Amino acid sequence: MKNLPQKVRSKKLSSRVDLTAMVSVSFLLIIFFMVVGELSKPKVVDLSLPNNDWTCGRFYSCGGENRTTTILLGANNKLISYTGILAVPIIPAKKINYGKEGIRKELLLRNKDMLNYSAQLGKPGIGITVIIKPSKECNFKNLVDILDEMEITKIGNYAIVNEFTPEESKLLASN
Repeated sequence: MKNLPQKVRSKKLSSRVDLTAMVSVSFLLIIFFMVVGELSKPKVVDLSLPNNDWTCGRFYSCGGENRTTTILLGANNKLISYTGILAVPIIPAKKINYGKEGIRKELLLRNKDMLNYSAQLGKPGIGITVIIKPSKECNFKNLVDILDEMEITKIGNYAIVNEFTPEESKLLASN
C-alpha cells in the first residue's frame, strides 16, 4: 500500500484573550488623568492689604501706611527699606544689610511694634505688611533671601511687586 498523504490538521488556537496588559494600561491612564486634573486646578494666593479703618494714634499716622514696610532690592546686593509712603515716610529710607543683624532685626522690631500697637487698639495679631520690590538688576538669590526672612520673622502678609515709582528708581540708583 502506498502511503497516502495524511490530512493536515490546523493547530487550534486558544479562544481566551489575555487582558492583563490592557488592565495595566487602563489603570495607568486613570492615574495619569487624576494627577493632571488635580494639578490643573487654579491655586489662589491670599493678598492682605493694609486696613484703612485704624484710629489715629500718637506715634502712627491714620490709615494702613503705618503698617506697610517696603523693601527695594537692587543690584550688587543692595537693600533699601522704608515704612509708609516714600514722600512722607514714617521711617525714612535707609540702606540695610542682609542677614541676622540687618533686615531680620529691622523686620522683627517693626513687626513687634505693630503687634503691640494693634493690641492696644483692640485688634491683636495684626502685624506689618511687607512689599518686596525686586529691580531688574536684582539677582534671584537676593529675592530668595528676603522670602526666607519673611518665613524666619513669621511675617505672613507680604507681596512681591515689580512696579517702581520714579522716586524709588532714583533711590535705588543713588548711593
